[in-house]
Amino acid sequence: MLISISHQLKLVIFSFASGILTGILFDIYRIIRGFERTNKILTFIEDMLFWIFSSVVVFIFLLFTNYAYIGFYVYLLIALGIYVYLRFLSKVILSIEYKILRGVGKLLRVSKNILLFPVDVLLYTIKRKK
Repeated sequence: MLISISHQLKLVIFSFASGILTGILFDIYRIIRGFERTNKILTFIEDMLFWIFSSVVVFIFLLFTNYAYIGFYVYLLIALGIYVYLRFLSKVILSIEYKILRGVGKLLRVSKNILLFPVDVLLYTIKRKK
């Protein structure tokens, strides 16, 4: 099957970009899972679920960008994108993702405290009257 040069260039760019996307997903997974050691069976299950999810995301990404044309060099470019991301961008993006997730956690805690404050006041007044 002959593919035009412009389509091949798009294929290369989007394959590389899907590798970078996989690296970003891997960093998010590392933050969510944590860096401490857990049960080996649980870690295996989490890893398998991550790679299944990541494969589906990459397939959908490639489906919308280049009709899911997958040749050997597509796999090679995805691996190259993952390597480049993990080698050069991961530390910066990981710290940004960590700060964002920490900020979201803080926002959720503050929101919970604001929403539950009237309940706490009500319970306090009920206890005090007894």
